Amino acid sequence: MRARGKRTFKSMGAVLAALIMAVLVSACPQVAWTSEAEKPIVVGSKIDTEGALLGNMIVALLKNKGFKVVDRVQTGTTKVVREALISGEIDIYPEYTGNGYFFFSGKTDASVWKDFEKGWETIRDLDKEANDLVWLRPAPANNTWAIAMRRDDAEKANIKTLGDLASYLESGGYFKIAASEEFVSSEAALPAFEAGYGFTLSNDQIVVLSGGNTALTEKAAATRQNGVNAAMAYGTDGQLAALNLVVLEDTKNIQPVYAPAPVVRREVLEMYPGIKPLLEDLFATLDLESLQALNGKIAVNGEDPKKVVQEYLQSKGFFD
Repeated sequence: MRARGKRTFKSMGAVLAALIMAVLVSACPQVAWTSEAEKPIVVGSKIDTEGALLGNMIVALLKNKGFKVVDRVQTGTTKVVREALISGEIDIYPEYTGNGYFFFSGKTDASVWKDFEKGWETIRDLDKEANDLVWLRPAPANNTWAIAMRRDDAEKANIKTLGDLASYLESGGYFKIAASEEFVSSEAALPAFEAGYGFTLSNDQIVVLSGGNTALTEKAAATRQNGVNAAMAYGTDGQLAALNLVVLEDTKNIQPVYAPAPVVRREVLEMYPGIKPLLEDLFATLDLESLQALNGKIAVNGEDPKKVVQEYLQSKGFFD
């Protein structure tokens, strides 16, 4: 009887422990009661200036709020960092909505991606179904591909638009652009401009620089490095004015809207649901002018991205 009593007491204790655990879980719904909750969040980004900026913002904010974070900012090119996210090597990185058209080539109409809201909704739904990825609300900015030219050269030849550039090239005008391998080879970038405006650049008119950093391509144009007088650029680049470069207007809207947004693996977001409001509140502050100013501090003034991020997050009240 005593032994049986012990077994009964042990069973009741187990039930009581289970009930206590259930109460604790219901009281703290954001805690994942598994060993997985101890895993750090791995943050990656692209290798360019804005990749460093946005990646470091995510790292700094999550660390400040008590999350364990592994910093793998500036992971690589678009292809490298996206494959790392899909394979689970990283958990979060900032991507651009317009790239959805190329991630899911042939599955949507191109016009969808030229609309801010529709573009985000489309990539959100497609990536969730195909890859179990969650696209959080994007920043109110458009970091689209662009071609920038030295202002003095553009004004001398009366080039304001990409259509003007096409006419200038047809007449034999001098033009040489510094760009990344991705800009030159990706159908989203230079090939799209060439097809849309009816011009083709020869190999002699292109200088390919390693990496995807527009600070390097734009500096090359500003200093006429290797005869360069134009550069691959992004809409949110902060150094354009300082380097006396002008973006040629894309009057045909060849480019999609590239709104930056945090992309998170679903299982990670379910484990740490507090990530969503934190990052969406942060990205809501990043309009075009803010990103240009922040990028300018890094690319033009040479400030450390981590320092720029710390100052910005403190000024916006994100740090405790």
